[in-house]
Amino acid sequence: MGYEVVFPSERVERLFQKVLEKIPANYQEDIISAIRSLGTNPRPQGKRTKKLAGELIVSRFVAEYRLRVGPYRVLYDIDDQHKKVVLLKLAKRDEQTYN
Repeated sequence: MGYEVVFPSERVERLFQKVLEKIPANYQEDIISAIRSLGTNPRPQGKRTKKLAGELIVSRFVAEYRLRVGPYRVLYDIDDQHKKVVLLKLAKRDEQTYN
């Protein structure tokens, strides 16, 4: 059984969607595809996914992983007990991404 990909709150979902809409279409498709793949494998091997060191708090939640899609980063957490991937933030990689 796969994992359910969810948002922790409606506010986080709205912010995520707002950022996604501003991204060029070709990256949008890649990001959506990468997010869907997290449902079947929340910890994919390779350089695109990384377990973050330290505690990165995003909207009162702790982001433990990042998924790289071109210049964009999807920050997320995995709830193994409830089989959920919790999407927390979508951002273009810059000095503010991990703050």
